[in-house]
Amino acid sequence: MAGWAKAPDFADRPQRLAEVRAQTIVDKHGHLETGMTPVACRNCGTEVLVRKSSAHQTSVQWPVHPADHCPVFREQAAGPGRHVSCPHLQRTIDHAAAEGLIPLE
Repeated sequence: MAGWAKAPDFADRPQRLAEVRAQTIVDKHGHLETGMTPVACRNCGTEVLVRKSSAHQTSVQWPVHPADHCPVFREQAAGPGRHVSCPHLQRTIDHAAAEGLIPLE
């Protein structure tokens, strides 16, 4: 029985390896930076980057460590379990989306 084959590393094809690396940079930029809208939490002022791909899908990037800037994340980080989200930030994002401040892509 054959095992799972890893994606090729193109070690024997340096031109193709360079092309794949270049495309990876473009893809990372497109997925991680393009279309992100800065949103500041109305409760604590912490700014995050947000993208809405649909009414039900939201991407949030924290340019800072959440527990260092958001009191809700700080409190959750000190206790047991794992934080999922800050309800204040979620309300802020929902409000910004409803007001059209975050474009739906």
